[in-house]
Amino acid sequence: MSFGGQPPAYQPPPPSGQPVPEGQQPAYGQPPTPVYGQPPAPVYGQGQPPYGQPPAQPYPSAPAYGQPPAPSYGQQARQLAPQAPVSDAYAATASAAPAIGYGQPQQLAPQPSAAAAYAPPAPLSPAPVAGVPALPMPVRKGRSVSVWVFGVLGFVMLALIAYFAMFLGTGASVVGLILAFVPLGIVLFGVHLIDRWEPEPKSLVIFALAWGAIAAIGIALLFDLLLTLAAGRPDDFFSAVIQAPLIEEIGKGLGVFLIYVIGRRAFDGPVDGVVYGALVGAGFAFTENIQYFGVSLVNGGAGELTITFILRGLLSPFAHAMFTALTGFAIGLAARRGATVAGALGAGALGLLGAMALHAFWNGSSMLGDFFTLYLTAQIPLFLGFIFAIVALRRAEARLTQRRLEDYAAAGWFTKEEVVMLATPAGRKAGMQWARGLRGDRRKLMRSFIKDATELAAVRQRAINGHDAYAAADEQSLLARTRATRAHLLAY
Repeated sequence: MSFGGQPPAYQPPPPSGQPVPEGQQPAYGQPPTPVYGQPPAPVYGQGQPPYGQPPAQPYPSAPAYGQPPAPSYGQQARQLAPQAPVSDAYAATASAAPAIGYGQPQQLAPQPSAAAAYAPPAPLSPAPVAGVPALPMPVRKGRSVSVWVFGVLGFVMLALIAYFAMFLGTGASVVGLILAFVPLGIVLFGVHLIDRWEPEPKSLVIFALAWGAIAAIGIALLFDLLLTLAAGRPDDFFSAVIQAPLIEEIGKGLGVFLIYVIGRRAFDGPVDGVVYGALVGAGFAFTENIQYFGVSLVNGGAGELTITFILRGLLSPFAHAMFTALTGFAIGLAARRGATVAGALGAGALGLLGAMALHAFWNGSSMLGDFFTLYLTAQIPLFLGFIFAIVALRRAEARLTQRRLEDYAAAGWFTKEEVVMLATPAGRKAGMQWARGLRGDRRKLMRSFIKDATELAAVRQRAINGHDAYAAADEQSLLARTRATRAHLLAY
């Protein structure tokens, strides 16, 4: 399958430092001239210059912008030797000659002591600042959730709390709540590994979890109540193999589609779809586990609770995340191809059918025959296939990121070596090791460099697809951030 299209042919000019006239946005396809001036070369011995102002006395070996040197990974930055040795005579007596700093004569104190006769000189190589200076951030519109949406979910959550307190009791509900955090933490750690270099906006992550844990559960409970009132309580097989896959996956899939509608500019492709689907599924499993653990404690005591916790919390924590990830994958694939909302809805419906089928098979296999035999022969292979699919998607995403960053390398924003470092797993690992050896352990700066560059590649892909009106503004902000972060990484 093809991830993304080819960028339009263009010959963007190298970064020149000419500001863009206020009120004008550059046409996409021509990487904009940076607003923030020439890349700031650190002025050694005089601190950092104001951002956007060229330094008065650039260091002779400061790299020319557009051709930043590729960092020598694994090599620690060398400390500059002092210009002249310091004499040991400064500690002798108070009557000694005034101590001389590195080129800075000191005034003789009226009554100096041995300790006060020497004032330490200013460092030749000032330590870099703690982080990147405040810079413009990408536009938030289309990447966040309104607080009013969380307010509505909050009212539904109060109703769920009342439900659990009424039917399970406070004690069983609290025990179930505590135990449910274990499988939730396992799933969240897995999602972090998938999405650590291009993390989704926090409000969308929280919304995905909240939708699964509150709204999707509410939809399932409401339908179960209506069905029971209309036709009586169904048998276990119908409930597990037919009702649960249909209703639960519809409720969860609706949440993934809403994320696409609300946060379209943060829904870039299949990997994002898998992440959002897994988060919605993790939230749903969290609340469902509270109920299962509480019922087990009430009906069978600690023994039955232990068995339920092992089966649901340890042996199959990714089940719901895996089901809903299929729906997210389909919507993400449509998003990568620049589909409309209607097109994403149709693709999501196809993914939803796959999620329902997988959910029904998983539940049915746990009810037919010996559970552990079917778990080893059916459920574990499915889970391993899911992991291999995630690895393949991430590699495809890395190739696309590398192609988009190569567009900026051709314009002079990155070197070819930097593109490899920013886009490939091996390059990112080498870059983090190199940053760790720099003074002050600059891995935090390197993470910011990689994340901003990865987001920059996604912005360019959205602009190529033609469905991001804020691509030019985001591009300028991210180019400024990557440039400033590089300057701090290379500062001695």
